[in-house]
Amino acid sequence: MGAATETFYSVIRRQGITRRSFHKFCSLTATSLGLGPLAASRIANALETKPRVPVIWMHGLECTCCSESFIRSAHPLVKDAVLSMISLDYDDTIMAAAGHQAEAILEETRTKYKGQYILAVEGNPPLNEGGMFCIDGGKPFVEKLKMMAEDAMAIIAWGACASWGCVQAAKPNPTQATPIDKVITNKPIIKVPGCPPIAEVMTGVVTFITTFGKLPELDRQGRPKMFYSQRIHDKCYRRPHFDAGQFVEEWDDEAARKGYCLYKMGCKGPTTYNACSTVRWNGGVSFPIQSGHGCIGCSEDGFWDKGSFYDRLTNIKQFGIEKNADQIGMVAAGAVGAAVAAHAAVTAVKRLASKREDAKQDH
Repeated sequence: MGAATETFYSVIRRQGITRRSFHKFCSLTATSLGLGPLAASRIANALETKPRVPVIWMHGLECTCCSESFIRSAHPLVKDAVLSMISLDYDDTIMAAAGHQAEAILEETRTKYKGQYILAVEGNPPLNEGGMFCIDGGKPFVEKLKMMAEDAMAIIAWGACASWGCVQAAKPNPTQATPIDKVITNKPIIKVPGCPPIAEVMTGVVTFITTFGKLPELDRQGRPKMFYSQRIHDKCYRRPHFDAGQFVEEWDDEAARKGYCLYKMGCKGPTTYNACSTVRWNGGVSFPIQSGHGCIGCSEDGFWDKGSFYDRLTNIKQFGIEKNADQIGMVAAGAVGAAVAAHAAVTAVKRLASKREDAKQDH
């Protein structure tokens, strides 16, 4: 039986995994994806009956941080994803094959599984000088990308590099590094941004596609809503301090020791959509804000060109609940007074205009 025609269930059973452990895995997977209680049985059925999906993982201009994150997934474990859930036929970073042998795998997968494999792309292609700033197997990476994308079922753009361009595309972008969706325009593309993306977000996307045979619901920017529908700010455990107007003013001050909000220190959580504050990192242990550093907004488009990571956002409105009633009352009274004055002025103007119109008619 071919590697890609085996099911996940047949592979793990051969490895000695019990059916009880299999169903426990399906339940935990459904929970990690935020799916309903009935999803566990659907996942189990899919993994028992559907063949493993062939995956080609290619690398362009990048630092390999996405791969480094992926291999640290706690649930599902990356060994389950790579060795059982999918058929990872090509990844030049972790595969044993090299040179002509590795290149032959690309052509074989493209021919044998035409329209059935997923193309996962880490990094982006540089287009300047005919793509000569990134050569892979003796060819410009952009050529290999287009070739493999032509017969792919769908494309996953791993990380900020593939999704937005990241630091390679930062101004002045001398290599003309370009996001995947600007090069491949005729295939469905799911963007999983971040520098790097959270490990469980990456394996969660793979699990969803493997289970349901389709892409998860995407937002208008092409990101999976299950992980990118809320701002980090919305679920941040320091949010009450933001609402209370309690901020860290400088590193290691008393407010920092008390865990106050890092907004004034440049935290980009209020404008960044990601699952850091819920899924967290390193098996759910922590995330940057919990470790005392503000969010740098690495999952948002163009974050390298939006100024210093420590520049305070200036367009975020807040309401400090620690203000006393007199302060709030004076502001409210002032606002009401201004509104009354404005209304009176408009009424006077209308009456004057009406009198002039009546005078004209009398003449």
